Amino acid sequence: MKTLIKNGNVVTAVDNYTADLLIEDGKVAVIGNKLAMDADRFIDASGKLVIPGGIDPHTHMELPFGGTFSSDDFRTGTIAAAHGGTTTIIDFAVQSHGESLIQAVDNWHKKAEGKTAIDYGFHLITTDLPDERVPEMRQLINEGVMSFKLFMAYPGVFLVDDATIYRAMKNAGAAGGLICMHAENGIVINEIIKHALAEGKTAPKYHALTRPTKAEAEGVHRAIAIAEMAEAPVYIVHLSCADALEEVREARDLGLPAYAETCPQYLFLDYSLYEREGFEGAKWVMTPPLREKWNQDKLWQGLAGNDLQVISTDHCPFCFKEQKEMGRDDFTKIPNGGPGVEHRMSLIYNGGVVGGRINVNRFVELTSTAAAKIFGLFPRKGTVAVGSDADIVIFDPNEEVTISSATHHMNVDYSAYEGMKVRGVAKTVLSRGRVIIEDGKYTGKPGDGEFLRRGTFSG
Repeated sequence: MKTLIKNGNVVTAVDNYTADLLIEDGKVAVIGNKLAMDADRFIDASGKLVIPGGIDPHTHMELPFGGTFSSDDFRTGTIAAAHGGTTTIIDFAVQSHGESLIQAVDNWHKKAEGKTAIDYGFHLITTDLPDERVPEMRQLINEGVMSFKLFMAYPGVFLVDDATIYRAMKNAGAAGGLICMHAENGIVINEIIKHALAEGKTAPKYHALTRPTKAEAEGVHRAIAIAEMAEAPVYIVHLSCADALEEVREARDLGLPAYAETCPQYLFLDYSLYEREGFEGAKWVMTPPLREKWNQDKLWQGLAGNDLQVISTDHCPFCFKEQKEMGRDDFTKIPNGGPGVEHRMSLIYNGGVVGGRINVNRFVELTSTAAAKIFGLFPRKGTVAVGSDADIVIFDPNEEVTISSATHHMNVDYSAYEGMKVRGVAKTVLSRGRVIIEDGKYTGKPGDGEFLRRGTFSG
């Protein structure tokens, strides 16, 4: 199958030019001007951007949490991602305490098999790493699962001690792996929560008020310090506030291999949503919580200056009715997480490029290229180049849409960005050369996506 994309404005993290693309056997085969070649399909990209498919390296499909599961599985979640121009996700498999690391990843393979609309990889949430399991970590790295997530939060569920963090960093780093850190001081947060509940403070807003920015900053500082002692890189997930960003900035200024992502919710939403009447604030109960609005400018500055390298979503949706309702009388029982995988590309283009905060090359870097490089996918993914996978998005920089749960494709009954108007829309989406989104419709089939064996970390 040959496809010829004509007259597009090709944008990568470093280039911006007008060209035609010939796609053959799922790869970009030729890039040139006024190509006159036979093809099975022609796509006119005049007036539009031709960009690499988005890579969202932080999703939670069908995640067990708080007595329920996130409402998107690998079918609904990846179809929604494709609608928004994301052609690769890296989801989080979960190791139960005492379980083999290999078995944990196998369990997630079974969840995803035959369902995904786009390509995917796994990180492994590691909750138990005694010395005898370390060889399993090295085996997974060799098998293409090169990244592992550890938690400093959620005692009794996910939290691991500092010795385990050091052990994981030391061994993963030596084998070409990467540790992703959920950095918060969960022990102190739990004490703050106990005091709040004892005082009868049970409304959704207390989820945010019991998780101060200093707890996140302390966790980031400690994660980077342990990584330095382990002589290993570290990647901070879902960084939400200026306090935590300052810790990353200081480390990077010292030349340490510290990397971090933020998410659209921390760039566009803020604490005031928790103050809405009644229980509605539960829609935005996620961890870390939304912060005071002034943090947003600091995060955008961090993105522009490369103190933050990636924008992911931490997509982990729970329906407002039934699932979020579980915590109506106790904020600690509200399932943590929100929807977002479908709208990341449009939100960042609108807020970043249209808003004058970043240029279009940086937009591509933040939503695709940097994640590909950090997580062992580049240059197969994350760029438009001869030999790369033809994960291509034809993106209209001028079309405007209004985000709404009435029109989104995520399997959740509300939108975190309800009523927000954005400029910049994915019009046609190709995954390894196959058109999977066209004219707002999904034209692929679940099971088209492939598991990605990722290379080792190279910085």
